[in-house]
Amino acid sequence: MSSLQLVFPLVLIFNLIFIIQHYSCDAQDLKRCRFDAIYQLGDSISDTGNSIVEIPQAYHARFPYGQTINKATGRPSDGLLMIDYIAQSAGLPLLEPYENPNSSFSHGVDFSVAGVTASTVKTLIKWHIPLPYSNNSLSVQVKWLKKHLSTFCNVKKDCHTKLKSALFMVGTIGANDYDFAFFQGKSIEDVKKVMVPRVMQTIKTAIQKVIDYGAFRVVVPGIFQLGCTPSLLTAFSSNNSVYDARGCLKDYNDFFMYHNNHLQVALQKIRKKNPHVRIIYGDIYGALQWVLDNLSNLG
Repeated sequence: MSSLQLVFPLVLIFNLIFIIQHYSCDAQDLKRCRFDAIYQLGDSISDTGNSIVEIPQAYHARFPYGQTINKATGRPSDGLLMIDYIAQSAGLPLLEPYENPNSSFSHGVDFSVAGVTASTVKTLIKWHIPLPYSNNSLSVQVKWLKKHLSTFCNVKKDCHTKLKSALFMVGTIGANDYDFAFFQGKSIEDVKKVMVPRVMQTIKTAIQKVIDYGAFRVVVPGIFQLGCTPSLLTAFSSNNSVYDARGCLKDYNDFFMYHNNHLQVALQKIRKKNPHVRIIYGDIYGALQWVLDNLSNLG
């Protein structure tokens, strides 16, 4: 595995360690934080195999996906995902997918599904946005979480105690809402005006429910520079004026930063409502920016 394949997850882990240290977790690595479980909600960035249970013929159910770990596990990656590196750094087993009946959930669960949106299917249909991949949504994953927690604790009685040492990851989420809208011809300004406020409210509602279920430490990653991805570059290529110095789509990357800025404002409001909970913004955009800025030194 090349240094570039490893460095992005490691940068994210470093950021996670730093911000947990800031919130009084005395950590040289995530093992010092003594997490006993990780619960992950999100999309393809963290899907360890749920989507191939729903769609066995999915593209990432076979090689070349998983080739660097010699097994196609259903991860939309040639190997491990960022959540896998976070689990390893915390000294925990890799998270197994919720929808696989053979999974072990002794140290957490992965509820993520590739292609998932923050918005419900009903909401997207109302906006005339079809779903090409999954009928899943963030609210469905929150229901899965509640159902799973009910197998070993009572949300109204003792979940807060039993989940004291658990880490909850909510996201990344929302990127597919926007991508699907853009691919349907929606303008950036229309998406800002119509979708962003509602996506923010959906994420806020989900986070609050996770807290109500007993979460004490919550990390909410933003969205990275999707304007640098082949799908957007192919769909929206134009004259050189729309590209930045790295050949990425500047207006789209500015949009995802717009989402991230609004997400941070939303998290601040949730913190004020829940001062006993450590709610941390995961700067995935900044982590990737560091990688892009240091490409010449990373091999």
